[in-house]
Amino acid sequence: MIHKGLPALALAAGLALADTSASAQSVTLYGVLDTGIEYVSHAGADNRALVRMPANTGSLPSRWGLRGDEDLGGGLHTVFALESGFNVRAGDLNQGGRLFGRQAWVGLSNRYGTLSFGRQYSMTFWVMGDADILGPDLYGSGSLDSYIPNARSDNTIAYKGVFHGLTVGATYSFGRDNGGTGNAPGQGTCAGQTAGQMTSCRQISAMLKYDTAWFGVAGAWDEQRGGNGAAANFFNGVSTVPLTSSSDTDTRWQLNGYVKGGNWKGGAGWLGRRVQTASAAVADVNTDMFYVGAQYQFTPAFAVDGEIFRMLNARQNTRATMATLRGTYFLSKRTAVYTQVAWLGNSEHAAYSVSSGGAGGAPAAGTNQLGVNVGMRHTF
Repeated sequence: MIHKGLPALALAAGLALADTSASAQSVTLYGVLDTGIEYVSHAGADNRALVRMPANTGSLPSRWGLRGDEDLGGGLHTVFALESGFNVRAGDLNQGGRLFGRQAWVGLSNRYGTLSFGRQYSMTFWVMGDADILGPDLYGSGSLDSYIPNARSDNTIAYKGVFHGLTVGATYSFGRDNGGTGNAPGQGTCAGQTAGQMTSCRQISAMLKYDTAWFGVAGAWDEQRGGNGAAANFFNGVSTVPLTSSSDTDTRWQLNGYVKGGNWKGGAGWLGRRVQTASAAVADVNTDMFYVGAQYQFTPAFAVDGEIFRMLNARQNTRATMATLRGTYFLSKRTAVYTQVAWLGNSEHAAYSVSSGGAGGAPAAGTNQLGVNVGMRHTF
């Protein structure tokens, strides 16, 4: 009888513990639906106009997700996030068809910070959250560097803590694209370490950020190592450079800052990228992107923001300048409509596209582009 009763007793104790922990746990369902119609001039090799619903983003990328927090007592919490990206125009998944392609991680958090494990954003994403005014917009920084709004990696350990306004963060990925679907546009695939190649497909990032009530400054470093299938989108916005060796690197450095008042905000920054390969047949790439932007809330229902970007690459003699202006009208706290217009000028050998809304929008080298987008956004 004693032996028969022990499993039942253990089960009862387990259920009681589950009930206790469940009462201290919160799970939040959230999401964004954002889509519209855009016009892009001089698209494709024949330089014809393109009218479409953007695939990837409008003012924000569409997604749904779950966030959870369980209070373990003594200031310790279990936290998690599962976030799925999708296209409103067709209902299909982004991030290579992954179910939770944007985020999938679990971790522990206390007053000293959060330590988490899984598919997560690198510090490149977090460091631009305040200074890059437009963020992951259709006509934002992602048009000149597609990695910026897709700065995430698989197999990642991450730490982030905030101490009296100072944010410290770092990530380490053992293999940044374990799914083999392409972690970000133009990055190829790079699943992980192989025997004798401990640094193959490795990714490391770090961030320091200081915020006050009216200004903030930040800096970050992000290095991706090469490996089987890895690549880096090249200087003209179209081609890619293979990064087949673990000694090949794709590194980004950042410095930025912002100031803000009651109904306005301004930001500016620099992102330097250095692609270095062991192959003598492939030239190294050095680019520098500068940006400055501002936003103004005219009324509680109407806001205008805009940003100017400048991409420089002296080594390959390619340059691009992009300017975007966006107006947003808030129908409620959760629903908004917006209109935005952007112009991008390419130098003779550059072929950046004004739009990050999907394939087929890139112009011929040396061609300028105009983009116009009207959209709607709802959050829940």
